[in-house]
Amino acid sequence: MAKLNTRQPSLQTHEGGTAKRINPELMLRRSVMACLLWEKNFYEGGVEIADRVKELIPQVDARKVAAIASEARDKMKLRHMPLLIAREMARHPQHKRYVADTLESIIQRADELTEFLAIYWQDGRQPLSAQVKKGIARAFTKFNAYQLAKYNRDGAVKLRDALFLSHAKPQNEEQAALWRKLIDGTLESPDTWEVSLSGGADKAKTFDRLMREGKLGGLALLRNLRNMAEAGVDEQLVFSALESMSVHRILPFRFITAARYAPQWESQIEQAMLKCLSNQGRLSHKTVLLVDVSGSMKQELSSRSEVTCMDAACGLAILLREVADVQVFTFSQEIVQVPSRHGFALRDAILNSQPHSATYLGQAVQKLNETLQYDRLVVITDEQSHDTVPTPKSKGYMINVAANRNGVGYGDWVHIDGWSESVLDYIRELEQSISGNSKD
Repeated sequence: MAKLNTRQPSLQTHEGGTAKRINPELMLRRSVMACLLWEKNFYEGGVEIADRVKELIPQVDARKVAAIASEARDKMKLRHMPLLIAREMARHPQHKRYVADTLESIIQRADELTEFLAIYWQDGRQPLSAQVKKGIARAFTKFNAYQLAKYNRDGAVKLRDALFLSHAKPQNEEQAALWRKLIDGTLESPDTWEVSLSGGADKAKTFDRLMREGKLGGLALLRNLRNMAEAGVDEQLVFSALESMSVHRILPFRFITAARYAPQWESQIEQAMLKCLSNQGRLSHKTVLLVDVSGSMKQELSSRSEVTCMDAACGLAILLREVADVQVFTFSQEIVQVPSRHGFALRDAILNSQPHSATYLGQAVQKLNETLQYDRLVVITDEQSHDTVPTPKSKGYMINVAANRNGVGYGDWVHIDGWSESVLDYIRELEQSISGNSKD
């Protein structure tokens, strides 16, 4: 008979450091909040991460899974991972009752209707569950003529398929007429930069007109800055668009990417980025920021872009610098202090601080504990340390920017997953709640 009273094997990071054993809910969060679906990272493949998410969902309370999906969409600004979560919820009896509400919440662009169905049918076409139909039907009513026309694409799954299969009911006659046009294929072409340029319109005139008319969204603006510069678009118009753009759905690292391709407008891009902090108060007391610049942090977040984990870390570091009294350090093979500059100058200081090699996080934390007094220590990392990470001597936050299976930032550390400025909200709200409780 096999022995049951045996010690569980210790967990390790991919670099051999001692990892923390965590429950399925925490494992699900770390696999979701810093992950572009099906994109590989430095240590793990995208399919491996997606399969782990599928395995974890039935192990976590259904309401918590639904909340994780909504948080990933609303606060972490992820699009595809929440859709995968909703699809997997539909497989399990205890979870499927929450699918309709979850889909209505997380589907925020019209193309997410069809992307969800593509995920639903990834293992073969099958009937939609009642909860899925209900969720898609509710979500469909959100979108106006422009939004439907913009994403009415000739893919394997079309918007009209989602409409027919969900049996969505229009809220009024105007919406009914709109849906008839979608079904008949008579929607007017949307006034977007893609449609205009594909039709042969002049690039500079197209961007000029769309910006003047307020028809170029924030992400489209950032992604096209280099095109505008090459086309000779009026700089003052670009600056005005950057000043007035909405940053609500834009992750901080997108601004770093934009500045890489349009460095002549870096100052204006930086000011637009800092609008992410418009509703954020300052963090009191002394903060030490420790940023991972090891080799694995150079891994691209997506095979279709050059954005890296290090870009995500720098984006968060720039924002934290603006809301706290901060001393900044980087770690890799060594720990190095860098000037506490502002904006993209801090990014440059972080990137150029030392060679990007090993991941000795434990050694770095130990040195900070021995040499500095701080009220909070914030580490931004992919958590794949070579060595054991000690306990912080004051409040310690481990911000994870990758989706690897095992990590080190649990136990005495407050663990946060994600790339968005919402991680700073979490720190502030947590400390305010602790302060409020201590006064009671």
